[in-house]
Amino acid sequence: MVDDEGKQLGIMPPFEAIKIARERGLDLVEVSPTANPPVCRIINYGKFLYQQSKRQHEARKHQKSTGLKEVKFSPRTGEHDLEVKRKQMLRFLQEGSKVKATVEFRGREMAHRDLGWKLLMRLVEEIGDAGLVEARPKQEGRSLFTIVAPKKPGGKGAKSASGGQPPAGGSQPRPVPVPVAPKPSQSSTVAAVPITPSEATSVVASPTKR
Repeated sequence: MVDDEGKQLGIMPPFEAIKIARERGLDLVEVSPTANPPVCRIINYGKFLYQQSKRQHEARKHQKSTGLKEVKFSPRTGEHDLEVKRKQMLRFLQEGSKVKATVEFRGREMAHRDLGWKLLMRLVEEIGDAGLVEARPKQEGRSLFTIVAPKKPGGKGAKSASGGQPPAGGSQPRPVPVPVAPKPSQSSTVAAVPITPSEATSVVASPTKR
């Protein structure tokens, strides 16, 4: 048995251990029932439960949530509400959660679905580098939604940070395509070699062997 100060009291009958715990105004708790002999400890059981609950609460508090959060809009969402919900999406992304932005159409609002598309594209553009578009805007019934995932930290350059995908919001300039040199004609038997003007007079074409 172990007392409330962590001292070993040795092996004793249960009734003696209970007597010592009652004399100290504490509880006798079996902490290792599978041991031979079983291990008991004298503690304040109520305080023990409180500390255990507090530790579990702190663990859940600091644990990152990787679930899917949803933020809902309407085609008539005002500028103030839009800004508040945009900040909410950014907070979810910083916590490591994916965000589903949904525009819900009611009644005659279905006739103005273009407003919902413009709203989602504006959100994606304003979020910028904080997230990557995992699912492009998609219409399902009266709902239009898109899914934005948090950007993975680390990596060199914008390409490695985004997994080789183009930026979601289009805020970064696109790379300029490099022109490809045309292939030489198959009928030619002599490869074209670039020369400087000073070498032009010294180059003599060799006759082709037959």
